[in-house]
Amino acid sequence: MTRDTSASQKTYSSFMNGRIIAGAMQFTRRHALKTFGLFAAGGAGIGIIGMRARCQQQPESPDAEKIRAKLQAIPMDKKVNLTNDEWRKILTPEQYRVMREAGTEAAFCNAFWNHHGKGRYHCAACDNLIFDAATKFDSGTGWPSFYEPVKGSVTTVRDTGHGMIRDEVRCARCDSHLGHVFDDGPAPTGLRYCMNSVSLKFVPEK
Repeated sequence: MTRDTSASQKTYSSFMNGRIIAGAMQFTRRHALKTFGLFAAGGAGIGIIGMRARCQQQPESPDAEKIRAKLQAIPMDKKVNLTNDEWRKILTPEQYRVMREAGTEAAFCNAFWNHHGKGRYHCAACDNLIFDAATKFDSGTGWPSFYEPVKGSVTTVRDTGHGMIRDEVRCARCDSHLGHVFDDGPAPTGLRYCMNSVSLKFVPEK
């Protein structure tokens, strides 16, 4: 009597093929995670290097002191109209990029996103009072967020850049870019003023 081994051979082959495929998938997953981790780490490193490069102290212009004196001589209830060249000489490169060119700083690695001190936030360019710290809340976005500015301290302009329609927030005194405002904030206003830390200066409560 001849024993039919075809069925058992098929079963064994299917079992081995399954193990080979599973092993290959597991290796591919490990390899992908490892590769992603390397890229993520590399990207983070590049980001940190870039941030450090932007934040490095630049030699100050000989005219900076005169421009600051000119700025300080302007009454706080009057508009500030410095030229871009003047702003460039008294702001850091990162401040100029954000405040005068409407840039955006990185989320979760800026000065005030997780800041909880009592006090007030002023415009970093002209010292105009913008927010009371009592209106600050944790939005989970990685940028400092407030539900209400000091009355008359800001203006809004429709921003259609980057394929989006948003309301840009500017300092009412010097027209510096501060951030954007959205309608998903908490009571009592329902607004979220999403700001750049580099556009703000914190003055602690005395």
